Amino acid sequence: MSVVAPDTDPADPAPRLRSGSVRLRTAAAVLALIAVLLVVLAIAVDVALGARLRAQIEDRLRDRAAATASLVGTVDDADLADRLSAQGLAVRIDGASGDSVVAGPSPDQLRNGPPGGPGPGGPPSERGQSTSTSASAVRVVASDVSGDDDLVTLRSSLSDGSTLTLTASAVGVEDTLVQVRWVMSVASAGVLLLSAGAIVLVVRVTLRPLERVSQVARSIGAGERGRRLRPTRPDTEIGRVAAALDDMLDDVVGAEHAARDAEVRLRAFLSDAAHELRTPVAGIRAAADTLVRSDLDGPEREMLAAHVAREASRASRLVDDLLLMARVDRGLDLSPTVVALRRLVTAETARAQLVHPDLRLEESTPDAAVTARVDVDRFAQVLSNLVENAARATKGRGRVRLELQSEGDEAVIAVQDDGPGVPEGDRLRIFERLVRLDASRSAGGAGLGLPIARGIARAHGGDVRCEPSAVGARFVVTVPFVKTTPGSHADG
Repeated sequence: MSVVAPDTDPADPAPRLRSGSVRLRTAAAVLALIAVLLVVLAIAVDVALGARLRAQIEDRLRDRAAATASLVGTVDDADLADRLSAQGLAVRIDGASGDSVVAGPSPDQLRNGPPGGPGPGGPPSERGQSTSTSASAVRVVASDVSGDDDLVTLRSSLSDGSTLTLTASAVGVEDTLVQVRWVMSVASAGVLLLSAGAIVLVVRVTLRPLERVSQVARSIGAGERGRRLRPTRPDTEIGRVAAALDDMLDDVVGAEHAARDAEVRLRAFLSDAAHELRTPVAGIRAAADTLVRSDLDGPEREMLAAHVAREASRASRLVDDLLLMARVDRGLDLSPTVVALRRLVTAETARAQLVHPDLRLEESTPDAAVTARVDVDRFAQVLSNLVENAARATKGRGRVRLELQSEGDEAVIAVQDDGPGVPEGDRLRIFERLVRLDASRSAGGAGLGLPIARGIARAHGGDVRCEPSAVGARFVVTVPFVKTTPGSHADG
């Protein structure tokens, strides 16, 4: 018993691609189609030719019957029967008075083939006396054709009451058809052989683009990432395959570049993070060594202890920011509620005024409620990071303005400062991790505040962007606006 290999691998539930020879299958399919067409053609020729040959026999018998009818009454029935039988026909004339005349071979003899053929004289009317065309001439009233594969019988009723029965052999029809079948068979075999050779050549030329596709795929697998097929007609079958392969290669190359860029950014991030942590750790270590090895009292000891606490707090903030950035990348767990954003803006203004008493804070909010579905603590951190960034840019003594408004389906909060601003080429780069600009905008920061703010805003379905501004820097926070009906409750 033969075993058929399964189409699926137990380790891979996806069905396996049937990869039989396209060239062989195409050639076999075309040859099979040609063979079917040749068979249909042979059957059609056989049926049509057989019907035509039998129709010719029937027409000849009708002609003989019409000619014989015109001679009835002028030529003796026995003479008429002899003339007809001389043409290889079995003849029976039944007179109106009941007498019968039979001549020619019997039907059994005709089954073996006609004993002769039609005489050179043609119909009886052409060899005997001239026919009468008067109104009293006998004519054929009705005819009935019967017979089988070997015989054709025509029974004609004449106008004088007599009956004429003519029987002809149809064996020659079958012999002719057999010869035609042999000719068709030999010709069909020749056509199939020629077609097989032609199909192989045509299929080889037709499938040549697929060979180029496989060659390009192998070369790309060997490292030539820049090669492409670029089909001239992407709407054809081969064109669609080539276009799909080109698109896949573009995606693969893009993914490789993205992976390399991500690896470079990761290494740079780890290096910058290590550098940022090294500074406070080194300060803590130096101060701790001094405290342990030196016998210090009074102000010097307090100064070193304060330095240790300050650097430890700095390192702790950096570690917290790194952990928060990792959670943003992984996906924050939010607890959103519908809240009036005016409350968050007012709370942030009050907090910043306490932390930075020399900072001039301004707040602008509309009379109508601007509500959004946000996690209050996380979204407050977005505003806090932006305000802290503005405070560092203005060294804690500038002007910072918070504006709240609604634009279409979005709630917008803008944080504007009068610091040195952000160059146009750095408005996207500042949202990368551990990226800091000049000292005026980075004093005291590790370069994670803006990336964290953007990550939290995007987790809410919004965004943070840096927009052009005539004075200072302008950061805009957007979040989907939630319309509330009169009487509905919004937190805040």
